[in-house]
Amino acid sequence: MGKSQNKERATFGSKLGVIFASVGSAVGLGNIWRFPYETGQQGGAAFILVYLICVLILGIPLVMAEFYLGRRSHANPVGAFRGLAPNTKWYLVGLMGVFSGVMIMGFYSVVSGWTFDYIFQALTGSLSDKTPEVFQKDFTAFSTNIYKPIIWVVIFMIITHVVIISGVKKGIERSAKIMMPMLFLIIVIMCIRSVTLPGGEKGLQFLFHPDFSKINSNVILGAMGQAFFSLSLGMGCLITYSSYFGPNVNLGKTAVTVALLDTMVAILAGVMIFPAVFSFGISPTQGPELVFITLPNVFQSMSFGYLWALLFFLLLGIAALTSAISLHEVTTSYMIEEYGLTRSAATSFVTITLIILGMICSLSVGAWSKFTIAGMNIFNLFDFISAKILLPLGGLWISIFVGWIVPYNDLKSELTNKGTLKFYGFNFYRFILRYFAPIAIILIFFNELGLISLS
Repeated sequence: MGKSQNKERATFGSKLGVIFASVGSAVGLGNIWRFPYETGQQGGAAFILVYLICVLILGIPLVMAEFYLGRRSHANPVGAFRGLAPNTKWYLVGLMGVFSGVMIMGFYSVVSGWTFDYIFQALTGSLSDKTPEVFQKDFTAFSTNIYKPIIWVVIFMIITHVVIISGVKKGIERSAKIMMPMLFLIIVIMCIRSVTLPGGEKGLQFLFHPDFSKINSNVILGAMGQAFFSLSLGMGCLITYSSYFGPNVNLGKTAVTVALLDTMVAILAGVMIFPAVFSFGISPTQGPELVFITLPNVFQSMSFGYLWALLFFLLLGIAALTSAISLHEVTTSYMIEEYGLTRSAATSFVTITLIILGMICSLSVGAWSKFTIAGMNIFNLFDFISAKILLPLGGLWISIFVGWIVPYNDLKSELTNKGTLKFYGFNFYRFILRYFAPIAIILIFFNELGLISLS
């Protein structure tokens, strides 16, 4: 395994490119799919309030820690730890991030493929004139089909491949500058339509009038976990992207901007979904099926329903694609720098590998569903191992490494651009990394695994 080659390393071409690419990495299905149903199940506004606090005191410090690792090393996650802690085993933390990204893409590409199929259905009018029962039946038939979901996995991965093979500036940065404004525009249009529906104000009340009696330890742990996963922490994306940052990028300001924009998308997703849900008398506590079964039924009840369905699934597709690009780039940069491959060869190898994993995960939902490990099919197993084991562990070791192993002056110098920026709360920031973040992540970890229940 070779050492990282950083002499001619690419960088993002503009501050806007830095912001859009980083936000694109963080914004994904977790914001538009997972956040609304988590909010619904955890009591609405009370959950959002706790979530915002968690983003401030846990999310932003960890984003800054990953930004430090990336820009300080100018390397992929493995190369970052190897360069900053040579001749130690810390590089295994980076390797865990790369591995978790590969596992996530295994099932993420399947869900993204479902989303692209729904875009196609919306375009062709196939989502119109169906009952909720038919939506349920059709989704089950499609997701368990042998061939159709795999075709969409391949299409989705080819689009991702084209962006990655084009490089950092011409591929990742350029695509982010196009897709992120589109995403924000679509979600704002959808929000305006949703809040003007009859009875939509009940959805807004659910979102923004907190019932503090709903707050318990499970809500707090759930909010911490959602903040952690929504910001793409622990999977190497932010380390990889920040390795392309120039020396003048303000890491603290960028971390705050990324966290706030990511959170804004999540909350806007709630504004988009809950007024519509309440308007049509649907329970706000529905789970993930909200997106693929319930919402298409809601859209067809609206005027120009096909248009709203198309916009929604286009929004979901863009969010899926921006996150997939960042996950793909983690492994691609690793292959380029650690094994000396060209970008073309590395991208092709990673794309083929991810298509094979996507095929396996898709088949595990249908034809191979009887094959289980620990009671889970491959799709759910990949989700469980990555989201509930690898990501929390990655975040834990990153907070320990940056808080305890990185020298005080080195960390401060990098976060202040060699003293040219002010960082008044630096000691408090380091305290969070050393003590608060590890304890919070351990609690999330045990709660997600079902080892503790503090309610």
